[in-house]
Amino acid sequence: MKGALLVAGTTSDAGKSVVVAGICRMLARKGVRVAPFKAQNMSNNSVVTLDGGEIGRAQALQAQACGLEPSVRFNPVLLKPGSDRRSQLVVRGKAVGTVGAADYFRHRQDLRAVVAAELDALRAEFDVVICEGAGSPAEINLRATDLANMGLAEAAGLPVLVVGDIDRGGVLAHLFGTLAVLEPEDQRLIAGFVINKFRGDVELLRPGLDRLTELTGRPTLGVVPFDEDLWIDAEDSLGTVADAPVGRPAAPAGTEWLTVAAVRLPRISNSTDVEALACEPGVAVRWVRDPSRLADADLVVLPGSKSTVSDLDWLRRSGIAAALLERAAAGRPILGICGGYQMLGRRIVDDVESAAGTVDGLGLLDLDVEFAEPKVLRCTEGRGSANSMTSTEGIPLHGYEIHHGRVTRSGDPAWLVAAGEPEGSVRGAIWGTHLHGLMESDDFRRAWLREVADRAGRTGFVAAEATSVAAVRTAQLDLLADLMENHLDTNLLEKLITSGAPAGMPTLRSGLVVPDVDSPR
Repeated sequence: MKGALLVAGTTSDAGKSVVVAGICRMLARKGVRVAPFKAQNMSNNSVVTLDGGEIGRAQALQAQACGLEPSVRFNPVLLKPGSDRRSQLVVRGKAVGTVGAADYFRHRQDLRAVVAAELDALRAEFDVVICEGAGSPAEINLRATDLANMGLAEAAGLPVLVVGDIDRGGVLAHLFGTLAVLEPEDQRLIAGFVINKFRGDVELLRPGLDRLTELTGRPTLGVVPFDEDLWIDAEDSLGTVADAPVGRPAAPAGTEWLTVAAVRLPRISNSTDVEALACEPGVAVRWVRDPSRLADADLVVLPGSKSTVSDLDWLRRSGIAAALLERAAAGRPILGICGGYQMLGRRIVDDVESAAGTVDGLGLLDLDVEFAEPKVLRCTEGRGSANSMTSTEGIPLHGYEIHHGRVTRSGDPAWLVAAGEPEGSVRGAIWGTHLHGLMESDDFRRAWLREVADRAGRTGFVAAEATSVAAVRTAQLDLLADLMENHLDTNLLEKLITSGAPAGMPTLRSGLVVPDVDSPR
């Protein structure tokens, strides 16, 4: 097998990422040398690669599905929103500046060349490349600058599948409309549809699918059912819905649950950090935005942020900062990760990310942070620090760092030792670290959760010894592959990959129908 395919979607979060991961895993299990590719991603949920850059979390998961290490090659352009109007531009894994819409328009030709070079190199090296679109190809206002949807498909001659999420309602209209608004040259590359997250009897949907084929001349390759066991590695903050549970918590190994409130910051980054906690039996994790939801939680997690100073201001305005101060005074557990860790300190000096200058932190850790260039990007290994006097002392750990903030002074014991240097802070029941992915270190997580439970008075909580986050993620990938194999027309899928979009597919007429002025009304 030799070829490529682009998976587009009717909307953001329609299921492009999971369909690509599932197809990649399915092909890899058959012995196909396959690689993922997303030309341009917009997400604050990123990971550090072994080649020293950062890419979207979804592409790291897709690489794992292929049996590959994450690489900047799989996501050469990454936009990390810091506000509603401006984003950090990351090219081949390195931040090159901050752009708005007009700035990005000026960059497009250079970025187009980067994207084309990376995709050409991957196609030469691998048998199959499965590409993921961004947002929706129906965003025709962006067609002139498009790098990831029909612009990529046209440049590389890729057949395109369009995925629609039936949970949102109106999926048949979404699929039809996505095709209809495209120009004829782009329509000819749309080869079929996939419906995602279906619940119920697919035969009830069959007449609609048949009519969609009649109207468009394109087949629906499959209807992927909703599976409640599929949850890990959300693509971005769209998956972090306030007051929603994370994962599917299993019954506790002991007699008590441990409850976790993860603060849903406006500019949250690396939201998947809390998923490792949710893998633990008896740990119930929930996203919160209301300070009242912190009161009953055994542990509060303050996650990373792409706009630390702005989100710190939101904590104060929302009342969550006051709730955190009250928790700390009562000796109740709090964990800060990256931006959340920085917020827990005494002072932040930021002339880089927000240009806000010196800002007071929450003062729960004796910590000063100063933002500087370049951004710290590294994967690291280490151990729990002996100076921390905690249950994690000496336990191996791993994680990765993505931050501009540097600790310039710390009066608290270091929680960890990473890459041979003190890392993080601990003060009583308050812990903080710059390491993302720390809780994926199974032995470390279990020991720390036991300490959290003790401090929270949950003496009946028992950390299950057999839990492996890596095994959970692998099982999720295999579940995705099974869904694709069992519910897609795999023969037609492979034909599209190897032969491209069929010639002669009909073009739909689009535009408003204006009535004849002389017609009766």
